[in-house]
Amino acid sequence: MKEFISEVIVNETSIKRSDFDRWMVPAYSPAEFIPVRGEGSHLWDQAGKHYIDFAGGIAVNALGHTHPVAVHALQEQSQRLWHLGNGYTNEPVLRLAKQLTESTFADKAFFCNSGAEANEAALKLARKVARDKGYTGKTGIIAFKNAFHGRTLFTVSAGGQPKYSEDFAPLPPGIKHAPYNDLAAVADIISDATCAVIVEPVQGEGGVLPADSAFLKGLRELCDKHQALLIFDEVQTGVGRTGELYAYMRYGVLPDVLTTAKALGGGFPVGAMLTTNELAASMSSGTHGTTYGGNPLAAAVAGAVFGFINTPDVLQGVHKRYQYFVDNILRINEDLSIFTEIRGAGLLLGCQMDSHYSGKAKQLTQLASEEGLLLLIAGPDVVRLTPSLIIPFADIDEGLKRMKRAMTRFAGLQDTQS
Repeated sequence: MKEFISEVIVNETSIKRSDFDRWMVPAYSPAEFIPVRGEGSHLWDQAGKHYIDFAGGIAVNALGHTHPVAVHALQEQSQRLWHLGNGYTNEPVLRLAKQLTESTFADKAFFCNSGAEANEAALKLARKVARDKGYTGKTGIIAFKNAFHGRTLFTVSAGGQPKYSEDFAPLPPGIKHAPYNDLAAVADIISDATCAVIVEPVQGEGGVLPADSAFLKGLRELCDKHQALLIFDEVQTGVGRTGELYAYMRYGVLPDVLTTAKALGGGFPVGAMLTTNELAASMSSGTHGTTYGGNPLAAAVAGAVFGFINTPDVLQGVHKRYQYFVDNILRINEDLSIFTEIRGAGLLLGCQMDSHYSGKAKQLTQLASEEGLLLLIAGPDVVRLTPSLIIPFADIDEGLKRMKRAMTRFAGLQDTQS
């Protein structure tokens, strides 16, 4: 056994970035370095280089890397039971369902493995509910331009970014897109043939754009008028990301269906669709399913992570960190004038590039990685930050020092090229 372990370790250290191009489908274009170890908001790559992580696995690593709460839950459950299949239930998933329903508007939970699957379930539920109520032709779905709801054919069609869907036509019919935050545009296209409106309370991939309160309240009223379900996609905004447990709570607007994933497992793949007793009845036995969804291992980790986050200290801490980030990034930007605006909520932040630097957000994030800082983009013109919800202020300070160096280099490069 020891010889086998040694061989595995040797093989691991021989892995190179170029192996991605040899063995992997080129659906991604990953960084040139390979992270191998993480702790909190710190990462190290194969060469031992240190990074501060402001990316958080795209809003997934809500407690940072290898947090003891998640590690303990994983280790403990791994010694008990991993997988059963949906012919059986299990204790961890029932505990997690109880946590989610007791903490939200929902009565019932459906578990899956990702945000895309949660949104797929929500959209299928909307059409099934309309059918069960005897409506004929009530299949229309309204979504929003620049939205992102996943990569299945159904969810990528609902997403309002043609670059992700146009190569896979013909797309599922019956989906219309309105401008985000434009209630009048929705009112023009919604009808009694609409079964659902799906919306992100804050558009993440679309540029970190928060919804107006009046917009979400108006959607609620329009859905009620036309007997359509209001679906909140909280895959990115949920589980404390905005400083509320779920973003709908900050708006005071109750959805009919809510989807959650990303931070729910703190890095372990898990997703869920939450809804009411009345609507859940339409998803009867055999109407929908998933082999891995709600497995004991994922549910145990998610339960531990969710319980840790769903406390006043953690949620209030997100608000404090939001203000700290915004104040300090604005201070750095005073002399460099790279960003025109910082928007978002909690620790979902978007830094809008000045029009002079249009299309160059990726270039800035690449410079940041050279300085030892992980950042994200949200489209070509927005730098996105989704760090750990509990990132220490000392790590924020160090990360911002590195961000300043990257921004200074970026501004200098643009000056020499202009």
